[in-house]
Amino acid sequence: MRTKGKAHMGVQYTQFNEVNMNDIDAVVVGSGFAGGVVARELAERAGKRVLIIEKRPHIGGNMYDEKDEAGILVHKYGPHIFHSNDKRAFDYARRFSGFLGYQHRVLADWYGTYMPVPFNKNSMEIAFGEEKAAHYIEKLIDTFGDERKVTINELREQDDPELAEIADFVYKNVFLYYTQKQWGLTPEEVDPSVTARVPVFISRDNRYFQDAYQGMPVFGYTKLFEEMLDHENIQVCLNTEAESVFELEFESEAEDAPLSAIKLHGKKFEGPIVYTGPLDELFLARFGRLPYRSLDFVYETFDKEHVLPCGTVNFTVTEDYTRITEFKYLTGQKSDKTTIMKEYSRAYEDPNTQTPYYAILSDENRAHYERYRALTAKLPNFYPLGRLAEYRYYNMDKIISLALELSDKLVEE
Repeated sequence: MRTKGKAHMGVQYTQFNEVNMNDIDAVVVGSGFAGGVVARELAERAGKRVLIIEKRPHIGGNMYDEKDEAGILVHKYGPHIFHSNDKRAFDYARRFSGFLGYQHRVLADWYGTYMPVPFNKNSMEIAFGEEKAAHYIEKLIDTFGDERKVTINELREQDDPELAEIADFVYKNVFLYYTQKQWGLTPEEVDPSVTARVPVFISRDNRYFQDAYQGMPVFGYTKLFEEMLDHENIQVCLNTEAESVFELEFESEAEDAPLSAIKLHGKKFEGPIVYTGPLDELFLARFGRLPYRSLDFVYETFDKEHVLPCGTVNFTVTEDYTRITEFKYLTGQKSDKTTIMKEYSRAYEDPNTQTPYYAILSDENRAHYERYRALTAKLPNFYPLGRLAEYRYYNMDKIISLALELSDKLVEE
């Protein structure tokens, strides 16, 4: 799990004012998977001395987990389940932790009745009754084949009112209200491209993911990151915002003038700078804040082994929260107590009190982001990476993959 022959030291924490930049070869902003993987790779493979700047009081980014007062391991920024078809990404994560063979299951609460999500053959029997469902399932198999995922739009494109009935049921009872809550949209504002991705799974496989590699780190994500960042060439500054320690120099005083250099401790830094935070925050939102959705979490602990039938229940037709997660299913922890988390989606309005989670993707917002990106385009040693820095949505495995690809490039330079 660690480089052969290296003594276990633990993560090396330091204060930014104590860092001698002459002893630093690379700077990484953020200690989630994007920043953590690059830092480890540069330290280990290239022998670079890496400084991680982390605004939070802990490492691990949104994957951070900790035990609550009841001793239950909970995810502080929403549930994170590792799933991937990328063996390199999975193997890399397993370098730093053993993995439980957890297979995530999600149920939709349909007016008090549970049905599997994604909507599948089992869901169909619950929604339509066994006889009608058997007829619909046969028609789906005849039209599309068995063990296939078919989108609502594909169903609606068929000249068949019964297939349209399936599509309409899923749209109204699984997708619509949940999406309105998640994104703060009216039905008219729901983009057709989002609807197009909602699947009906012609299968009895109740797993939420069908990826080849799935699981959860045995001792949690925080322990995984402690192993990843445990290297003699890595220093970590917590509670440090990049915008407070980066001294930005621009080609001119014009508002759109690109960066010409970044200084730290008054010295121009010419090594690689891998930035994984929100790009608008680095520039103090000079063009206005990029739109995101944020989340609020409410935790409840119960003196019983379980309160849900599975790891996550989505509330697709009722309640003002989107879903509830019960962490013991995910972590495999044994206890006579359990903790659940209710999840509320909110507009992202205050960076001091809220966390940006989901970029609100549109042509207008992408153009807004590209205006910020252009400010960094002429800086050859600046690399934006990850959900926030690229204003995109990525799963964990994709972030690991992109971080490894960037690391390969930087190691070869």
